Amino acid sequence: MDLSTLSIIEIKRLVSSEGASQEMIQAMSADPRTGVRELALRLKRADSAREAEIKRLEKLFIYEDELRAGGHYLVAGVDEAGRGPLAGPVVAGAVILPREVCLPGLNDSKKLTPTKREILEFQIKEAALAFAVGVSTVEEIYEVNIHHAGLTAMRRAVSLLKVKPTYVLVDGFRIERLELPQKHLIGGDRLSASIAAASILAKVQRDRLMDIYHEKYPEYGFKNHKGYATPEHLSALVRYGPCPIHRAGYQPVKTYARAQESS
Repeated sequence: MDLSTLSIIEIKRLVSSEGASQEMIQAMSADPRTGVRELALRLKRADSAREAEIKRLEKLFIYEDELRAGGHYLVAGVDEAGRGPLAGPVVAGAVILPREVCLPGLNDSKKLTPTKREILEFQIKEAALAFAVGVSTVEEIYEVNIHHAGLTAMRRAVSLLKVKPTYVLVDGFRIERLELPQKHLIGGDRLSASIAAASILAKVQRDRLMDIYHEKYPEYGFKNHKGYATPEHLSALVRYGPCPIHRAGYQPVKTYARAQESS
């Protein structure tokens, strides 16, 4: 392929509009112009990154593929968000993904930026065979503890799926009283595509709920920290004491509640 009649700008436009074949990249690599060779190098790196991402995503379907081989074609991934904060509910997501789905960037929600999570949330909902979220309230967290409240939220998410799964993959702990076969995976949001997708839906939905609570209780800064024990949040607790969405059973909240009562 002869590129000598094209300027660097024209080559860039051609690549941008039509892409670059391997033959074209080879010709660019051999071009005497430094700018063209640098563009070829960037294209090679981008191709390598895409190939690596495809391989990574394929590995995320290892558990789903094992279950499909055993006849389970409707596998739901389940995960929760909000175990650690001092305020707000715990939210769980449940997702059934089709095997042919491709979601570049899919990962544990904690490894993603808020913007990337929202992009993936939209893509997951567009691609999923079924998805749902379940919530356990602050009152339920106080009554049964965060562990059991999280399990309750996960059961609710699974029960709300419009397509009933034949098997469930869950992050962390086995879901008690779930009448479906299941497998729990420690660090499952990094090992399973379905669980990773569920973690994203749970995290985005919980963040939105905390943004709503921010409008009701702006003095605590929930929009910034989502209820976690940041210096900003602890400072607000010192000044104002707990509000109705604080988890009364958590030690920092109890400490500041007693301080407010005695002041």
